[in-house]
This record gives sequence, C-alpha cells and structure tokens, in this order.
Amino acid sequence: MDREDMDARAPWEIVLPDETATEDLGRFLAELLRPGDLVALSGGLGGGKTTLARALIREMTGDPDLEVPSPTFTLLQPYEGRGGVAVVHADLYRLRGPDELVELGFEEMIERAVALVEWPDRLPPRSGPTLAVDLALAPEFGETARLARLIGGGGLGERLTRARALRALLDRSGWGEAERRPMQGDASSRAYERLTNPDGTQAILMISPARPDGPPVRDGKSYSAIVKLAESVHAFVAIDRGLRALGLSAPRILGEDLEAGLLILEDLGTEPVADANGPRPERYAEAVKVLARLHGTALPAVLPIAEGQDHALPPYDREALLFEAELLLDWYAPHIAGAPLPPAARDAFTAAWSEALEGILPERPTWTLRDYHSPNLIWLPERDGLERIGLIDFQDAVLGHPAYDVASLLQDARVDATAEFELRQLGLYARERRLREPDFDVQDFARAYAVLGAQRATKILGIFVRLDRRDGKPGYLAHLPRIEGYLTRNLAHPALAGVRSWYETHLPRLAPASA
Repeated sequence: MDREDMDARAPWEIVLPDETATEDLGRFLAELLRPGDLVALSGGLGGGKTTLARALIREMTGDPDLEVPSPTFTLLQPYEGRGGVAVVHADLYRLRGPDELVELGFEEMIERAVALVEWPDRLPPRSGPTLAVDLALAPEFGETARLARLIGGGGLGERLTRARALRALLDRSGWGEAERRPMQGDASSRAYERLTNPDGTQAILMISPARPDGPPVRDGKSYSAIVKLAESVHAFVAIDRGLRALGLSAPRILGEDLEAGLLILEDLGTEPVADANGPRPERYAEAVKVLARLHGTALPAVLPIAEGQDHALPPYDREALLFEAELLLDWYAPHIAGAPLPPAARDAFTAAWSEALEGILPERPTWTLRDYHSPNLIWLPERDGLERIGLIDFQDAVLGHPAYDVASLLQDARVDATAEFELRQLGLYARERRLREPDFDVQDFARAYAVLGAQRATKILGIFVRLDRRDGKPGYLAHLPRIEGYLTRNLAHPALAGVRSWYETHLPRLAPASA
C-alpha cells in the first residue's frame, strides 16, 4: 500500500469478505482505542454493526465468550474492560432527544471510557477523538462481503494512520495472522509486542514513531539533541545492520516501515546473561569479549539505512556527558536532601565534572551502544562463540570511549556484582584488547572507566528518581542503593578527586568511606 494512499484525511476502505473478517476488524480497532475515544458506528441493516461491536467489546474486556446484547431498549450498556478501561455501548435509535442523554448521564459515563455508539447522528455536536466506522453490504466483492469505511477525527486520525500502516506491514511481511501480545516495555516511549504466527514462529514488533523535537532546554537545544538520543527508528536500523555485518547477533529485520516507526524483528528469546544470583560468569565473559572485539575494530562513523539514506553516529561529547550528570542535581539530590541544592553547589558540581571529563573522548572513538547491560543482552546457546550474545536496544548508539559500555555491563543497575568479579572481567577485557592491540594502554583505560562509570551512575540516579517522580514508575527506586554503591566505588579513583570532594560536601552518603 503506497504512502500516498494512507493520507489520514482520506477514508480507509476495507473489504470484509465474511463475518470472520468483520470480527477481526473489531479486534484490530480495539487495540488503538483509548479512554475518551468515541466510535461512531453506522450502516444499514445487515451491514455487520452487531458483529463488529460484539468483537470489539469482547476484545476490550478480554472475554471472548462475553454475552453482548443490543442496547436498543436500555440505550446504554456499560462494560468493565481490561486494565480498568470502561467500555460503553450505546444504541441511540430510540433516543427521544438530547435531554434524554443528559438524564442518562451519558457524557459523565463516557468521559473516561471508550464509547461505541450506534446511530451516532442522534448525538449533539461534539469534539474529541472520534472514529467513524460505516459498514455496508458489498455484493460486488462476494455474497457475504461487507465494505468498512473508516475516518479518524479529533486527534484520532494519526493513530488510525499508524494502525493502517501496521496492518499493511504485518500483511506484507507474512505476520498478518499473528497473535499479538504486549511485552513489558523499557523506560522509553517505545512499545513492543511478541508476534506468534499460527505455525508457532515468533517475532518482535517494535512500535517507535518518530518523536518531535522537544522544547529548548539549553542554548536553544532540546534535551534529546544535547544528549544525542535517537528520535526515529532509522538509527536502530543502521546500527542493527552494522552489528550484523560484523558477525554479531543483532536481530534480523523481518519487516519495516521507517516513516511510521514500525519494525518486525527476529525474536532472540529471553534467556538472560544474569539471574537472581547475579552475573552468569561464562555469559558475562562472552559479553566482555564482544566489546573487546568491537572496540578493537576500525568502525565507520556513518552507516547506511536504506538506499540514499545514511545515519551519522553523533559524538558522545563533553556537553552530552555533563548535561546527563546534571540530572542528579535536578532529581536525585532533591529526593535525598528534601530540597533543591543552592546555585553555588550546582556551579561547583558543574565545575568539578567539567574538569573530570576533560579529554575523555579518545583519538579513535568507537561505537558506544550506551545501554549494554543485562536487560539488553540475550544468551543464545545454540550459536557459537561471540554470536551467543544477542544484542538489542542500541538505537541511541554514539561515538564515544570504549570504557563506557564496559562500565555499563560490569556496573549494571539491576545486577549485584562484587568488586572482585568486576576486576576479573576488566582483566579479561584488557587481555582481549592486547591480543588485537599490543599497545593498549591499561592505565588510561582504567582512568576513563572510573570517570565514565561515575558519570553513568550519577546520570542513572537522576533518571531513576525522575522515572518515579515524573513518570509514576516507583519500581526503579529499588535500584538506587546498588547504583550508589557503584558510584562510591568509582569515586575512589584519583581522577575524580574534585568530584569526590563535591560529594563529601553536598551528598556525603555517596563519598567513599575511606575519604
């Protein structure tokens, strides 16, 4: 289906060959509806309104056998949907006038619900997200065929366009019949679903529409521009293909719609590199070797996305590193101290970190995948050597110091790792690097490892408190003690003397005990 055919202003017309197809449409539409949406369902007798309404309501309630009577005589029939989202089914054929809706409390009932309204022409004029669905007999396409005509309005048009693009992608990639199950997401705005075809094959659907650039936060730049976050799936595709070209196990791309931000990816499974007891030594060793292999290879700074499209990896420069560290001042420090730090303390923090980060970008920067830690590493025992480490979630990759990803792995915010284990893995990394580069400077790497490990821990302390306070995700607070421990460990390095002094003064709980 051409992009021009998917204009949100034009109706989306779908031929439904039989009743099963009408039910499938109802289930599909249920996936894009949100509280406050209104579905205006119209069409003549025998058009399939009852079939579609029943399928939609059953999908939203999670009950495939739910009895869904017509609300012709009661006018309104409420249902309790999954996740606490109410569904209100209305049939306004017998409505005597707008006053009757007021008496029934219609507006109050649908304010936080999904409303499915038959005979919507009886409704008074209204604003808000609306999906108009018109169903009609279509004998020219078959004896049992129906034609559905969909138009989104009031902000729902963009969602309908994305759903249309998704439907087209699934169909042309061979996943049109797949069962879709939401997966637990990460801390980002991306969403993931596991697709399971009738033959049992599985894939991952990544839903990551392009994000508009946020408001300027410093020097006319947005947050994402300063810290070099990818704003579309183009970066993921470029890095994915670059990693696979090196023989590493990034997921194969099975289908894509780059403009809509949709990817169908190889499902690498769920076998972890760590468990409840901590890192799995053999698996971590392979993950360390993957980094040594990557960092010991001359890598391009520009990668192809598609014909005529390239992605340039941005530098992980001092501006980005410093801005990330300052998240601690904005979120973590007030969380601990109970009040924002005074301006003089903020200025001293920035000065100390500016000094520590001086010259941190190496002469030959490498790909820094940035989130190279246990949630994004999958063990693939059926493969050989370094290919046993599956790699995901690398769209924010930048050009930076190799020490950053090593610290990300060995100082994992979600995994308890002893200092002894960390030191052994660092030794393995150094040996692997020296096999490829005899002049590899261990001392210089150790300094960068401490500085970037401390920067990363500082940033994550701010981010995890922000996830709690701003985004309503308190589960991340459970990881704070572990991250505090990593930060304390890093601050013992002489290269961080100025930063350590600041913590001793303003957040002494994070200063090394020996200081």
